Amino acid sequence: MDALIWIVIALVVLAAVALVAVMATKRRRTSHLQERFGSEYDRTVDDAGDRRDAESELRDREKRHDELDIQPLSEAAQARYADEWQRVQARFVDEPEDAVRDADRLVQQAMGERGYPTDDDFERRAADVSVDHPEVVENYREGHTLWQRYDEADGDGQTEDLRQAMVHFRALFDELLEGERVGEVR
Repeated sequence: MDALIWIVIALVVLAAVALVAVMATKRRRTSHLQERFGSEYDRTVDDAGDRRDAESELRDREKRHDELDIQPLSEAAQARYADEWQRVQARFVDEPEDAVRDADRLVQQAMGERGYPTDDDFERRAADVSVDHPEVVENYREGHTLWQRYDEADGDGQTEDLRQAMVHFRALFDELLEGERVGEVR
């Protein structure tokens, strides 16, 4: 065989190896994101309409998250938040609208104290917290949606929406409080 044929065969083999390596890397990245984000991965793919765009968004979330200084709450802060949540929850019976507003505020305060950004952009807050709490961020979104729907109805919404919003906010709130305590050995 002549040298040109060997060169062509070598180039084809190298291209095939490179293609397999690229595909394996993409598969590993996808697998990592699916494992890390769980159902949030599927939701992001559905929202983006394209797996590549969704995975880019999730990788961007990871990069933003890596720049944050997320810290667990101290035992004192956990106790303070738990007590305040009990007061908010007890208030629900007589003042459900105010209680849900306070629950939303309390979730944001706990997020802020843990080190998550708490600007006015709800979707950004949800995206940031989804990196550490992908399984409960959907509760946060649902609670926010129910609260917004009630609020946009100028208080004419259903009290059941407010009750459900409280339940959904509580799921993320509990996760934020349950983070490893400062000074705790596990």
